[in-house]
Amino acid sequence: MITRKNYGRLFLATALGLTIAACGENKTETDSETEAAVEETAAVADIANEITETEAPDAMTGPDAYALDNIAFLENNETAEGVSVTATGLQYKLIDAGSGDGAKPKAEDFVTVHYAGRLIDGTEFDSSIRRGEPATFPLNRVIPGWTEGLQLMSVGQKMQFTIPAELAYGDQSDPRSPIPANSTLVFDVELLDIKTAEEMIAEQERQLAEFRAPQEAYLEENAKKEGITVTESGLQYKVLESGSGATPSIDSTVEVHYEGRLIDGEVFDSSYRRGETIEFPVTGVIAGWTEALQLMKEGDKWQITLPHDIAYGPRGTGGSIPPYATLVFDVELIAVK
Repeated sequence: MITRKNYGRLFLATALGLTIAACGENKTETDSETEAAVEETAAVADIANEITETEAPDAMTGPDAYALDNIAFLENNETAEGVSVTATGLQYKLIDAGSGDGAKPKAEDFVTVHYAGRLIDGTEFDSSIRRGEPATFPLNRVIPGWTEGLQLMSVGQKMQFTIPAELAYGDQSDPRSPIPANSTLVFDVELLDIKTAEEMIAEQERQLAEFRAPQEAYLEENAKKEGITVTESGLQYKVLESGSGATPSIDSTVEVHYEGRLIDGEVFDSSYRRGETIEFPVTGVIAGWTEALQLMKEGDKWQITLPHDIAYGPRGTGGSIPPYATLVFDVELIAVK
């Protein structure tokens, strides 16, 4: 390869060759002409040296260097003791053989696992172990390296997967993600359970039934309490403090303070904790709120209890509010705008 440094040498050698050739072609040149040619050659050498000293490139940095580092990690890891490599390039190593029945998942199954994932420099970007809660998911809905690797495992086994970028998140990068483009990923994975899609649906239905029973019982008991009013939709409300201001219409914007809880008392949201009120259109919230706000007056403070069908329903929020959750809110109507 002709690097910039080699280019300087090539430039010098070419100039010297031209000078020597010129001397050979004309045997009658004077000594002064020869000296001038030597001086010119020296000047060329100085220029070549200057190019070498001032324009030599730095070592490779940035995304290209990161990608090469990750490739080098893979090449080194595949020679480590106990590491096997599949036809796709997935590298895996058995950490614990376990004592399960040997059953392995299929791509369409649901699996429950504990895992920890890290970059090649050891930076941990995700861990169910650290959260203290295993993850359950359909095996064909994750990155290809996981789909392939877990089908090599049986329940109770622990493996380490080293996954090339093309079997993980590829050359795409998201500024919100802790995983850069072209990242090789290393996972420690323990397979805890396997369920077919049918078994998973049955299990979810059982869990929902167990969850819904106390939600419905809470509504029944709460409706009997002193001061509770129940509307046709199932909204339950109790006036804690009475105001005397305007009542919002369906087209109003309101300013409120509030706190929301599950029936076990767990707070999932609170403007009081944030230390600031919130404004929104009356129609911009869940149905139970839209109904309750149109019954309140400025200055009112109510406790409202919402059945799931006028809250977040059978889907929940995917976070702090489970499916079919009954919600309890303390709501203070500050202003109607």
